[in-house]
Parts: sequence; C-alpha cells; structure tokens
Amino acid sequence: MVQITLPDGSQREFPGPVTVAEVAMSIGAGLAKAALAGKVNGKVVDTSTTIDRDAQLAIITGKDADGLEVIRHSTAHLLAYAVKELFPEAQVTIGPVIENGFYYDFSFSRSFTPEDLIAIEKRMSELANKDEPVLRRVLPRDDAVAYFKNMGEHYKAEIIASIPANEDVSLYREGNFEDLCRGPHVPSTGKLKHFKLMKVAGAYW
Repeated sequence: MVQITLPDGSQREFPGPVTVAEVAMSIGAGLAKAALAGKVNGKVVDTSTTIDRDAQLAIITGKDADGLEVIRHSTAHLLAYAVKELFPEAQVTIGPVIENGFYYDFSFSRSFTPEDLIAIEKRMSELANKDEPVLRRVLPRDDAVAYFKNMGEHYKAEIIASIPANEDVSLYREGNFEDLCRGPHVPSTGKLKHFKLMKVAGAYW
C-alpha cells in the first residue's frame, strides 16, 4: 500500500507503486491533462516517475513557478530538436534555463541568421503540434559517452565525460532527437505551445 499526501493535507491510498500521472488522474482528468511534472517530497520529477513508498506529492502545472521552469527547460530541448531537423550537421552543446527564458548553444559552420530563427521557430511549432511523448532513459556514463560519439556529437560526449565515471546519466528522447538532461521534462511536446525566439549571438567553447 502506498499513501500519497497532497498539499491540502488530504491522502490517497494506492495498492502498489503509482506514477505521478496516475495520481493526477485519480484526482481528476482536468488535472491529469494540465500536469507537467510532480514534486515528490520536495523534489521536482517527471510525471512518469513511479512512487513506491509513502510520500508527499504536489502536481505541477503551468500555473506554478516550478511548472514554468519545466516548460522553459523542455522548450530549450524542443529548440535543439528543431535545429537538428533543419541543420543536421549542427552539433548540440548546452541549453540551460535562464532568468527570463532559455538558450541553446550549437556548433555550426556559420552563424544563424534572423531568417533561420523564423524557420526554426516554425519547425518547433510543428514538432509541438505532433505531441510526441518525451521519454527518459538512464545509461552508465561510459555508454552515454560512446553513444554521443557514435552520433558525431563530440561536444555532448565531452560534457558527459566530465561526469564521474561511477554515475549514471539520464537522456530524454522526443521523436528522433535524444539529449543529455537531468530533467524533469514535460510529458509530451504538445505541452509546449507558447514560445518566441528572440535573438542569436556568437559563443565560444
């Protein structure tokens, strides 16, 4: 039996391990549809995360500060997905959330132009409309390094190689694009409806 305590103090019992998404659905279909992530004992996690013991849980939606963080982080990955679709030879590096949004750095043979931004944003919208599931998997560090080297993503392999050898790393996939990330992410690209690419700038690795 797993007992879940919600923010209002109410409790729900489940016969065995349960995902954040399943708890949200047990509360209501509207909440399940709005759920972007969960906060389990104070830690923000994916809606696919399984809870196998008694825990405190808050369902995170777009109305929450944590929800905005998850949206921005997930949209940075959607940006990288779109860039790789349009410019397959571009290499991905890092794509963090910042105070008022997010950015993603790429290694490419030329600078991106304002016209490129328009095309990338359009492709992002198309990918969001496909509502592809965002799936997480975990690999040993060395396997992850080999995986990204195999794909020709040498910057990403370099980043992963800096992680301690005994640590596993998590990857998130949407469609044909997979990237290193601690997460959490929205459950599907369809949750990412409103975004705007503002500018492009040079960066040095």
